Amino acid sequence: MGSRPPRLLLQLLISLLLIWQCTRGESSFIINSVGLTILPKSTVQSGTPVSIRCHVSVSHSNISQLTHNFQLTRDDAPIHSTNTTEDSVVYELNPARAADSGSYECRVRVKDKSSPSNIQTLDVTGLQTPILHLNNLAPYEKEEFVATCSAPGEKGPLKFKFYQRFWNGEPEKIKQLQKNGNSSETKLRLRHIGDCFLSCDYEISLVSGNRGSNRSNEIQVIVKELNITPVMNILPSQTEFEGEIVEVICKVVAIPLKNIEVFLMKDKRILKEAASALSHQFTAQEGGSGELVCKAQWGSVQKQSSKEFTVKELFSKPRLTVEPIEIFEGDRFKLTCSVSIYVPERITNETMKFFFNKDNIQLEVDNETTKSTSYNDNIQQIRAETYITVVNLEKNGNYSCKAQAASLRHNLIKESQRLVVQAKVPVSKPVLNVIGGTLYLGKRFQVLCHSDRGTLPITYTLHIPNKVTEQKVVSKPGEQAIFNSPAILKSLDLNNFLCHARNSFSKPAVIALGQQLLHSTRIIEPVSTPVLTIHPNAGDISEGQSVTLTCSVHSGSPPINFTWYHSEKKGTLASLSTNKLEGTYRIQNLRGEHGGEYYCVSSNLAKETKSLKVTIGVKLAGWKKGLIAVFCILLLLILILVIAFKIRLLKFKRKRTGKLSVKSAGTKTERLSLTQAEVNEAANVTPGMMGKSVWSEHVSGSESDDQKSVTIPEKPEPQYTEVQIREADPNRAPVKQGTDTVYSEVRNSQQGVPELSDGVSVEYAQLNHDNDQHSDHSNHGDHSANVDHPAETDNNVSIDTGDQGGQTCDSMPDC
Repeated sequence: MGSRPPRLLLQLLISLLLIWQCTRGESSFIINSVGLTILPKSTVQSGTPVSIRCHVSVSHSNISQLTHNFQLTRDDAPIHSTNTTEDSVVYELNPARAADSGSYECRVRVKDKSSPSNIQTLDVTGLQTPILHLNNLAPYEKEEFVATCSAPGEKGPLKFKFYQRFWNGEPEKIKQLQKNGNSSETKLRLRHIGDCFLSCDYEISLVSGNRGSNRSNEIQVIVKELNITPVMNILPSQTEFEGEIVEVICKVVAIPLKNIEVFLMKDKRILKEAASALSHQFTAQEGGSGELVCKAQWGSVQKQSSKEFTVKELFSKPRLTVEPIEIFEGDRFKLTCSVSIYVPERITNETMKFFFNKDNIQLEVDNETTKSTSYNDNIQQIRAETYITVVNLEKNGNYSCKAQAASLRHNLIKESQRLVVQAKVPVSKPVLNVIGGTLYLGKRFQVLCHSDRGTLPITYTLHIPNKVTEQKVVSKPGEQAIFNSPAILKSLDLNNFLCHARNSFSKPAVIALGQQLLHSTRIIEPVSTPVLTIHPNAGDISEGQSVTLTCSVHSGSPPINFTWYHSEKKGTLASLSTNKLEGTYRIQNLRGEHGGEYYCVSSNLAKETKSLKVTIGVKLAGWKKGLIAVFCILLLLILILVIAFKIRLLKFKRKRTGKLSVKSAGTKTERLSLTQAEVNEAANVTPGMMGKSVWSEHVSGSESDDQKSVTIPEKPEPQYTEVQIREADPNRAPVKQGTDTVYSEVRNSQQGVPELSDGVSVEYAQLNHDNDQHSDHSNHGDHSANVDHPAETDNNVSIDTGDQGGQTCDSMPDC
């Protein structure tokens, strides 16, 4: 009992699962394959029954009554379609024809899925032999009859051809038609009289190519001659005088046919139409000669006969002439109407009358305006009448004349051709104009020669000096006689221009003089090359002055534009437009920056020219020149003073002798040693030097003679020694050369500055030095042994190299 509920639940779940599967299975299917078969085989003879079977295999889950859509195509063109629950369909071709040949394919669609079959090719060989039928086996020539060519068992579209064959000849194609069905009906007309054979065949167009059928049966046709050529008569004869009555009879005889039409024609114009026979009467007139044609028609068959008919003229058509040929307003002109009489026995002068017409209106003439004449030219008699009048605008028009003559039976009237009389208007005096109204001297220009009145065509001739004469013919309204003229340099050259105008060679030409151009033309003379002048002169210009630049031209038509330029500056300095031949530009308060090259450009409507460059040099102002002169003079004076001072100082130095003055503030005796080389070095200083100070420091110690020339003191104290050099006195004994050392003892003061003690004598020592520079160099450095020459005189020592015994050194060390 306890296991039942689970079993019931399990069964319920299984049932639901089956139901769900069944619900999904309605749209679950697959097309396995689609097959196509052709029975009995793929290649059959025409007329054989053929079955095309299409089969499909579909797998599905619990689907009943599944619908299949079968689509059968031949060469991709649908030929059959059906819906069925069956898995196959059969398409019957009974019988199969050549048109059924092709590539077949079957496509099966099930709901939203489709699948094609394999392609099978059907080839139906052989075509049915066509059958020819004619509705008339004995037609007349060119008579239409019906021919039918058919192939009842074939399928279209077919191309039918009809052939004609004569005895012992080959068939010749006479017609071809394209039909969608299996038969063709057409109308044929045969021109050849006699026996012939007709046949037909057809051609079918397939994807694989065209195929032709066998020739049909031949049918013999007998073409009969249609004798409907009309009989034609002209009464009383084929040649008659003008004015006579002529009758033409035209008829078809001995033919038992109905619906025959007869036509009488002349120059392709139908004169009369009737059935089987006709009669036509007319009056012979001038120009009536020609061929008369009588034509008979039955259906599409036509036969004709013709005869020439000649009309003899009694007198000629009037001829109207005018004199003179060129007629101008106010001239007299003469109209002459003349005829030639061919048959004087029928026409007399007394019966001939003339009439003049203007614009189809007869003119009333009298004996004063008309004149009749008559003469013979050995062949025929001429009769003429003349009308004379004065022409004016009212006389212009279309003129003609008529000649009336009375024959034995009729009155004849003939009219001449129309003659247009248009009186010409004489050409008026021409006018010369320059195209544009402006002439630029030195440039080419165009000249128009024009007359206000005159009948076209008018011939204009322009005469220009040194140029070939040129002509222009104005033949249409709106045309102009424009001549190309070479450039002229002077306006007076226009006086040599001449223009002739004429519209008749029988009248003199009308002349226009070139003087008209001087009054009607604006003449622009190009500006000449400008000249730039400077005032004042370019060489006399100083700073602060004003300068005027004048740009002038020799000739040129105003207005003239003057423009000034600086070569080193961009743009224009100034521009001026004036009616004068010159323009000025003024520069105020001239400065150095205004210097440089200047030029000007002049221009007018005809030309632009440039001047030569002019250089302006700006000098310094007068006060600046004076200031510079004063400065230079002062500088020169100072230089002179300096040179004089140096020269005097040099002389003074040469006279001084070197002197050494040492004053000691203490009681210690110190040794000063000067070698001869040092003395020589002091003597060879630059002449400009005031003197040379020799500084030495000595150490207080023993006074032994073995002490060196320079000793370092234990307590350094600066000692000052002044040595002054001068040139050797020639009166003295020669200076001893060598390397002797001069020794002197000095006393150090407490202040360290040498000074002289009152009442103490001063002792002078002569310092030997070598004026010879080479001796100094040779003996320089050989001072290892110094000989001491002590001299004690109250501890004060003075060394003088000259005679200046009273000069002592200042207290400062740099005296």
